[in-house]
Amino acid sequence: QVQLVESGGGSVQTGGSLRLSCVSSGSIFSLDSMGWYRQAPGKEREMVAIIDSGGIQHYEDFAEGRFTITRDNDKSTTYLQMNDLIPEDTGVYYCKRLGVMHDYWGQGTQVIVSS
Repeated sequence: QVQLVESGGGSVQTGGSLRLSCVSSGSIFSLDSMGWYRQAPGKEREMVAIIDSGGIQHYEDFAEGRFTITRDNDKSTTYLQMNDLIPEDTGVYYCKRLGVMHDYWGQGTQVIVSS
């Protein structure tokens, strides 16, 4: 059974930084792509960034240049470094594991950016 546990959310002011972590258990972590998604209040969940099994990264436009997704296969952990945060980045951030047969979601971690 694959499980994902996010951490690192919190409250920061505009311009601040946060580093989110997602620890995964079960299955072979290194084979799967990992992603970060977010959901702002009253909005649909959207992709933030994805990193594939080879380390190739893809970012949505709003994340490009401010956010960095990385992975540590030895620790079965995915990170999202977020810099220059703005109030529009407020939301619940979810980790997603894109498995061969099934996708898995974490429970989410709250990020609040105040002006």
